[in-house]
Amino acid sequence: MALLFKPPLPPMEARSVEQIPTGEGWQYEPKWDGFRCLAFRDNDDIFLQSKAGQPLARYFPDVAAALGRLRAPRFVLDGELVIPVGKSFSFDQLQLRLHPAASRVQKLAAAHPAIFIVFDLLAGTDGKSLLQSSLSERRRRLEQFAGKYFPNEKQIRLSPASCELKKAQKWFDKVGGDLDGIMAKRTDAAYASGERTAVVKIKQIRTADCVIGGFRYASGAKVIGSLLLGLYDDAGLLHHVGFTSGFAAADRPRLTKRFEALRKPPGFTGNAPGGPSRWSTERSGEWEPVAPKIVVEVTYDHFTGGRFRHGTKIIRWRNEKAPRQCTLDQVAGREGKSIALLQ
Repeated sequence: MALLFKPPLPPMEARSVEQIPTGEGWQYEPKWDGFRCLAFRDNDDIFLQSKAGQPLARYFPDVAAALGRLRAPRFVLDGELVIPVGKSFSFDQLQLRLHPAASRVQKLAAAHPAIFIVFDLLAGTDGKSLLQSSLSERRRRLEQFAGKYFPNEKQIRLSPASCELKKAQKWFDKVGGDLDGIMAKRTDAAYASGERTAVVKIKQIRTADCVIGGFRYASGAKVIGSLLLGLYDDAGLLHHVGFTSGFAAADRPRLTKRFEALRKPPGFTGNAPGGPSRWSTERSGEWEPVAPKIVVEVTYDHFTGGRFRHGTKIIRWRNEKAPRQCTLDQVAGREGKSIALLQ
């Protein structure tokens, strides 16, 4: 029997909440810091799908091969692609995989093989859909599937799950390294493809004082699109660590005038902003350096690989704070080593 549904399939999504939900009917899972991936297999046909519905197998041939080695003729799995480097996961190595040259991808895969961490089973070996089954039933079936097919394949791992709040809190305390937060899922819910009705995510929101070391113009306009954030190391070098945007349209002309008046190279004296994002061809790699005089306090949820993983939000302008006080020790210890959860 062939699979009863084919890719692309919109993955189930989560809405953000501030606290871990409590009470009956919740299953808790780590929220891994990687690439979301749905894996389809129908005998010799293997397809890896990104969260946006794009094919991923060309970038992760090692994972496709590992899935092909499983002694299961057909299945659909939902999980996260990660790349271990040392005792932690490297998001930079994930991004490097998105390369147009197959030879380069193969070289990267040989140096740092990826892992597929599986947290849901959407179709079993009979090819029948489990989308309408409850999470508790899908998890039971997944654990049986993993117990039978995963033991001899180190690149395919079962993600831990628990209905115990204490366990969830312990995972949440590790957030900041390989973990991006905690997921809480309704155990009685079906797989809500493309919806945010059955799952919530909880992240730790922290703050840091950063120096503005540069800015980017908005696409197609001479007004500020984003401000580039920096932190000083012990040697006094200013490293680019992320960006902040989301300014009100009425504020952009004033901000543009303010920072254009501060334009002065080099801006960042350590790690500088890179080129265009591999995920978006619209984002320009061009940026304008400014004198490091302005300090802002921002909120962030995750710091890894020497930068904020997501955009930040300005809380306030710190006119009273000296730029040299904005150091990397504010985020020290945020890159924990929670890879041990899989061992």
